[in-house]
Amino acid sequence: MLNPSLYIHIPFCARKCPYCDFYSLSDMQLQGAYVEECVRRLRESRATEGDRPYTTAYIGGGTPSVLQPELLAKLLHEIQCSGEFTIECNAASATHEFAQVIRAGGINRVSMGLQSIVPEERKALGRTAEFVLPKLGIDNLSLDVMLGIPGQTQQSLQTTLEFCARAGAKHVSAYLLKLEPGTPFHQNPPDLPCEDEQAELYLFACDWLERHGYAQYEISNFAQPGYESQHNLNYWRCGEYHAIGPGAHGFTGGRRWHYPRDMQAFLRGEPPVDDGEGGDDEERTMLALRLTEGIAKPTAELRERAKLLGDYVICDEYGLRLTRAGMLLSNAVIGRLLG
Repeated sequence: MLNPSLYIHIPFCARKCPYCDFYSLSDMQLQGAYVEECVRRLRESRATEGDRPYTTAYIGGGTPSVLQPELLAKLLHEIQCSGEFTIECNAASATHEFAQVIRAGGINRVSMGLQSIVPEERKALGRTAEFVLPKLGIDNLSLDVMLGIPGQTQQSLQTTLEFCARAGAKHVSAYLLKLEPGTPFHQNPPDLPCEDEQAELYLFACDWLERHGYAQYEISNFAQPGYESQHNLNYWRCGEYHAIGPGAHGFTGGRRWHYPRDMQAFLRGEPPVDDGEGGDDEERTMLALRLTEGIAKPTAELRERAKLLGDYVICDEYGLRLTRAGMLLSNAVIGRLLG
């Protein structure tokens, strides 16, 4: 069995984007105490479960690049990773010192939230109008692109995708903008493209990326050959992963668990909350259908249900998988397949 993966949540942001519902704080004075607690929990895990490297590791947020460099270096020093080691960052806070720290700390993949290169679209998302790609010295770059932004067209989306290709991105994540409960966008919705326009933008992105060497391997993820996110594939293949930080979710020993979105509880050393058993056949099926590889050996029952879903699924000698039309309606289609 493979060693588990590791996710560490960095819950600090200089400011929160109006569409984001990830747990984050703007009080940077808590950074030192937070990293100390993360280090304590990492050491505790090694003491109880053995000193073995994680298969993959991912530092997400929030905005990991706003951590003070000496604190980030201290955190990275505690993480043993034998494979893909990713950190998220914001272009504005990805300084030269940040780049030095992550390279020295073993990071070999960077994920950056571009969303759009078009100034008007960036401003509509509450971000700075200008995006300047920092030089980090790490070749494996993933860029996040948002679909369905107010005012976005296929032409403006192409401008953003062309920037991704010119920037040398090995991986692109293309997500439809969702109005998450509790966010400013949910409370005061912007004027978004209609559902048909959103669908057209998604299908346009899929087609453009495929024609330019980025193969789709999951509903919202595209990569050049060999650059698929191994960390996220572990999630979708129901592999085990540890997690650290408020709002972070883990899956170990056949059980799912999470840390409450409560910084003070985390700093007090309170344990995560058990969410029950995970990894059953239904969950594995649901996650596998997010991937273009789908299910290699679907049951007879799944095959029968697939016959009723027309152009949304393919079921042949290679297995069962969603079409792109099915991916657009993935929740509904997967729900029908699972009965």
